[in-house]
Amino acid sequence: MNPCLPGIFLYEIKALDAKELPGYNFLDKNQSQEGVLFGKIFPFFAMNVLLNKIIEPKNQIREEQKVFSNQALKIMLVPLFMEQLLSVLVGVADTFMVSYAGEAAVSGVSLVNMFNTVFLFLFSALSAGGSVVVSQYIGSREKEKSSLSAGQLVMISALFSLVLMAVILLLNRRLLGLLFGEVEGDVMDACVTYLRISAYSYPAIAIYNAGAAIYRSMGKTNVTMYLSLAANGINVAGNAIGVFLLHAGVAGVAYPSLISRSFSGVVIIILCFKKSNEVYLVWRKILCWKGNMIRKILGIAVPNGIENGLFQLIKVALSSITALFGTVQIAANGVAQSFWSVAALMGTALGLAFITVIGQCMGAGDRQAADYYMRKLLRITFLASVVWNGLILLISPLVLQGYALSPQARKLTFVLILIHNIFNALFYPLSGALSNGLRAAGDVKFTMYVSIFSTIFCRVVFSVIFGIWMNLGVIGVALAMCLDWGLRALLFWIRFKKGKWKEFRVIG
Repeated sequence: MNPCLPGIFLYEIKALDAKELPGYNFLDKNQSQEGVLFGKIFPFFAMNVLLNKIIEPKNQIREEQKVFSNQALKIMLVPLFMEQLLSVLVGVADTFMVSYAGEAAVSGVSLVNMFNTVFLFLFSALSAGGSVVVSQYIGSREKEKSSLSAGQLVMISALFSLVLMAVILLLNRRLLGLLFGEVEGDVMDACVTYLRISAYSYPAIAIYNAGAAIYRSMGKTNVTMYLSLAANGINVAGNAIGVFLLHAGVAGVAYPSLISRSFSGVVIIILCFKKSNEVYLVWRKILCWKGNMIRKILGIAVPNGIENGLFQLIKVALSSITALFGTVQIAANGVAQSFWSVAALMGTALGLAFITVIGQCMGAGDRQAADYYMRKLLRITFLASVVWNGLILLISPLVLQGYALSPQARKLTFVLILIHNIFNALFYPLSGALSNGLRAAGDVKFTMYVSIFSTIFCRVVFSVIFGIWMNLGVIGVALAMCLDWGLRALLFWIRFKKGKWKEFRVIG
């Protein structure tokens, strides 16, 4: 660091009115005012310099190309993380309250949630496709087309969700029978009740995802964070009323979800019509069919949907492998996964920012800026992931004391958390977040092919080899998951370094 910087910094502080600075009244009268101010403020200055040195790529670009300042990135990233954290914590609270509705209700809700997850990922894939297209049009300064792409995203999301809702309402019991076989009668009744009510919320979920994608494309992630906070508050309060006051069983947890999702969908769409936004909705761009624009959105969404859909099917298959390892290992794996979901959300949340930032840079035709921000966001994601995974690992022994587990299961759970957190911090920024950046550039088929190959070859094949043949049990399944991340990380990094991703055009 330049030795003159501390002096310059102190000079700037002296130029301020010291009485306006925090801590002025606590100055030691025996010390110089300048020395105390320097001692209080310089460590923060030094920390900022250190952080900037860590997150700044070696290859810089011109200042006018830096369309996202550090402050702008912070304003975008922090709400994304808080929104994901809130969703995980609310999920834990929901599970806790559902357990008081009885075993049949718990079983029914858990089975239907596995089924609903497929649709949720399809809606997310569709909104991600729209987000890439909208972001690129924002970057290219084509306001009319960015609004058109937003309107078309809302339109196809609504149509797709309405079709799915109709299918589920007509065939719910038959579909559940095909999926879950001959479960007990009360469990099947709970499944049917929960699925029917859930189906009514599909349009709200799809529309909310579309609206949230539009706001994230503009970088206004604080809006979705506050809306998520309100909606999840409604959901938790509604579950408490439905389960503990009304004793409504499955319906007591299903209707609050419907209400909260409907609230989110209505509010986000109303906000998307605000003409003060950089991108806003107008009815004439929603109530029309523009095939070329829809193909652009689906060109990103379909490969992403196939990738995510296959991943969910693989997770179901792996759960059957885990069931072979005995009660202790099943319990340890179940508890460990709750820690994994919290530890992984940092990389997942920051990965969403890649779509907005890289999408806008690519839309503006500035490949150099896209490369710069890809590297910068990767550095931020690595740093945040290491700190967050380390924190979760440090507190996990204390939290595990609250679980009713045998000493053997508790020890195994910690080993699984240790394995996950180390490799999540090392590999996931490249295997997960970087893949979002490649998709935002339009390189979706490569990421799909790599993810499909890696999921099947590493996660499935090596789960059998490590878990069953080598008798490592759930530890083997966890190692296969980490191997999957490692292979994706390697292939995505090679793809990034070669620069092939810069040649794609989404909106050209």
